[in-house]
Amino acid sequence: MRIGLIRHGLTDWNVSGKIQGQSDIPLNEEGKRQAVALGERLLHESYHWDYVISSGLSRAVETAAIIATKLSLPVLESDIRLLERSFGQVEGLTAKQRESKWGKEWDLQELGQEKNEAIQTRGLSFMEDMWIRYPDKNILVISHGGFLAQLYNALYKDQYVERIGNLSLTILEKDDLEWIPLLYNCTRHLLESRQ
Repeated sequence: MRIGLIRHGLTDWNVSGKIQGQSDIPLNEEGKRQAVALGERLLHESYHWDYVISSGLSRAVETAAIIATKLSLPVLESDIRLLERSFGQVEGLTAKQRESKWGKEWDLQELGQEKNEAIQTRGLSFMEDMWIRYPDKNILVISHGGFLAQLYNALYKDQYVERIGNLSLTILEKDDLEWIPLLYNCTRHLLESRQ
């Protein structure tokens, strides 16, 4: 089994540096173009995909729909475990606004943000469930940067720490007990679509 983990396309809040969390912000036009570019890439690669699934937030749902249409794939029902981290009081604020309200170490304060351990638990639960339900299928999963960073941390213990880019693609393959990374945080399709 292979799982392709994808961060949703660009939104206006991404552009302005606002933390989205579980606020339901749609893709902007660039985000839609990014999703098309990844769909084109996947059409021409040797990997075979069977399904697409996403979180229920519109930016992930839209990204999933664009890619699924491009690849003529069925979309599974959204999974709540794929939601972005909840950031509580911090959602909708830029870095400057966060720091002026709570200081540079705002992220160490109790502001209603979901704990790393909770995100990792739901991420690992999702991966295990996909393995049990679809062991002979390959699934594209559209989620969010904060969620994916915590999932990779849970799977690989700080081995991968770079920022997860919009419309980045990571491919993991299940090898009995472990998820083996075949590709990590790749955005080559975005560079190629600009040329």
